[in-house]
Formats: sequence, structure tokens, C-alpha cells
Amino acid sequence: MRSLSLQTARRLVITRQRLTQPRPSTNADGILDVVRDLGSLQIDPISAVERSHLLVLWSRIGDFDTVHLDRLLWRDRSLFRYLAHAASSVLPQDYPSHQSVMSPISAGPAKSPVGLRFLKWLKDNQDLRRHIRHELRRRGPLPARAFEDKAEADWYSTGWASGRNVSQMLDYMWTKGQIMVAGRAGGQKLWDLAERCLPDWTPRAPLPIRAVVRTAAQKSLRALGVATQRQIAQHFTRGRYPGLARVLIDLEAAGHIERVQIVEDGTAWPDTWYIHAQDIPLLDRVSDHEWASTARTTLLSPFDNLIADRKRTERLFNFKYTVEIYVPKHKREYGYYVLPILEGDRVIGRIDPLMDRKRNVLNVNAVYAEPDAPMTRKTARAIRGAIEDLATFLGADHITYGERIPEGWQRDLQ
Repeated sequence: MRSLSLQTARRLVITRQRLTQPRPSTNADGILDVVRDLGSLQIDPISAVERSHLLVLWSRIGDFDTVHLDRLLWRDRSLFRYLAHAASSVLPQDYPSHQSVMSPISAGPAKSPVGLRFLKWLKDNQDLRRHIRHELRRRGPLPARAFEDKAEADWYSTGWASGRNVSQMLDYMWTKGQIMVAGRAGGQKLWDLAERCLPDWTPRAPLPIRAVVRTAAQKSLRALGVATQRQIAQHFTRGRYPGLARVLIDLEAAGHIERVQIVEDGTAWPDTWYIHAQDIPLLDRVSDHEWASTARTTLLSPFDNLIADRKRTERLFNFKYTVEIYVPKHKREYGYYVLPILEGDRVIGRIDPLMDRKRNVLNVNAVYAEPDAPMTRKTARAIRGAIEDLATFLGADHITYGERIPEGWQRDLQ
């Protein structure tokens, strides 16, 4: 069995995540190249710094014009919005990997009280669903407010969706692939029929579930670089890998993937780890000799694909990360919207930033270092460069720093 040092494993992961030099181009082709390798761009509406999917792209390609992403989504239809490991922008060529979710509600959810109640709500509100389809066919694309609430029975829950019949039906129809997001206007999603939101070349023929899992597992593994079965199942089409253990055995037998062991301080890690055969040549390129020319320092979105699996992040990078957005302010350890600092093959700290758009100022409230982070001027300058690059991308005219900065970095960050 091939053995990888922990450092080599980290470098392979970071390379496959497109976080090394040279950077992809900043045009639409470069954006599409990144999404092809990542598999998805998670969407999150919080913009304390910038929306997550834009930060994920910035970390990889640098300052870019967001009009290119809009063109890919709404004009070229080279991307569409759907569920990956969360609501994301995904590729039409991966449509077969997402179709399994679009099938009718399975027996599993229907057996629960909530599932049964939801099925009854759907049955009682077929007029609302027909109304949405009719209006979209006649007038679409349309925002949610354009539809009348023709529900026969209200949807009640303890969450935000209680009583929101139209939005609940739109969400259901989107999940089932009947409608899609066709654009945005005034901050509102514009909905349209799915057949009008995908390019003609989109592969639509349903595949056997085993073929779907076989394809998705390889896409997940390539995006991860090196991973266990559990980590593969948590990535790309999260939780949608029935029979994955058997599929991995078959892929290994066919030579598409290979088992490896990760060795740290002379001891092999437990669990079975896999690498895709196409990525084996990368192992030489992430050697000590080659790495120096490719390594760089950048900041990561809280929802970056590299750290989306928190347990994996802690295992591979010895970096524990928790999003504290919903934690009361006085209980937060680091801040509201904290960005991890990636330097080369290590996550060495985090910053607590806030973009003040009224004054065009990027406020860096605090900078934190991990216990083993290098306290050198070179590292501090690299961090400052990454923060300045972020400020340029955000259109900030000025950067302010708070008082909480590690002593070894203060000279170059104040």
C-alpha cells in the first residue's frame, strides 16, 4: 500500500482544491475550471464580508469581476442552483448525480409524523402547485411574491417557514427539479420552469443508482484529494451514496482508485484512505522541491469547500473551526464571520473581519494565531498581503486593525 506523509496528504488536498499557484484565470473560463474541480459552490446569503461563493472563488483566482459568474449562471446556463452538500451552484453535466433527489418523496420521510404531515399538505395543495406552474409557463421568470397563496391548508411549523405556503411549495418544486432559479432581481430569486433553465445539452436520461454513486464518489474523491469512505459520503452530493462501500471496492478493483495510508510520526492513521488514480502523478509535484513554487497564503470563507467537513478539517489540519454566527456575541470565542488563514499546507490562524460598505472600510477586528503558527515577519507580511487582496476585491478604500493581534505579527499588521 502506498504511504503518504501527513504533509504530502495536505498538499495533495490543497492542490486539488485549486489553492496553489498558478491561479486560474479571472474570467468565466477560470471560474468554470474551479467549479469543475470543486464540484459545487455553496450559497450562503450572509455578507458580513462578502457572500460565501464569491469568497470561495476569490481565494482561488483572486480579484475578479462577479459579472462573469452572473453570465455563467443566468446567460450561458453553464451553472445552475441546486443541492450538493448544501444549496450550491453546480454543473449541468453533473445533472444525473442530482436526479436521485428529484424523485418522489421516499418512504423514509413519509413514515415520520412530519413526513406524513408534509405529504398531506402537498396533497391538499395541488391547486397551489398547478398555479405556480401555470404562471411560470405563462409569465416566468417570476419572484415568489408574484404567486397567489392558493393553499387549501396552511403549513405550520416551529421554524421560519410556518404559514409560508408559497415559499414552501417553491422550495419543494425546486428540490424535485420542477423549477429552478433563473436569475435575481432586486435581491429576489426569479423562478422559472426547469426545462427553460438548463442548456439543451444537459444529460437528462436517468442512470441506475449504482452508476450515479460510482460517478459521484469519484468526483467527491478527486475534489478531496485523499479521503475516507465517510468523508467521500459527506462531500459533493452529501448523504446520497447508497451502497458506497461496495462501489469503492469495485472502483478499486477496476484501478480507478487506490488505497493509501497516511503516516504521521512513523505511525499509520486508522481507517481506510483512498486516492484517485488520476491524482497519483500529483504526489511528485507536491514534493518539497516543487511545493515552494506553488504554495501561497490566502483567507478562506467559513463555508469553503476545503473546510466544509469540520471533522475532516480537524483531523487533517489540526484546526478546529466552528461558525459562531448564531452564537450570542458575549459567548463567541473568535467572532461573527471568521476567515481561516491558509499558509502553504497549513491553517495557521484566523481573522475576524467586517466590511463597512457605507465607508468602504474593511475592519479587521482581531487576528488569531494557532499555537504552532510561525511568528515571523515573512508570515505576517503574507497575511497582510492576503488581507489587502481581500480589501481590493471588496472595493475597500482602507483597512483598519483592532488591538488583538499576535505579538509576533503586530509590527507588520498595524
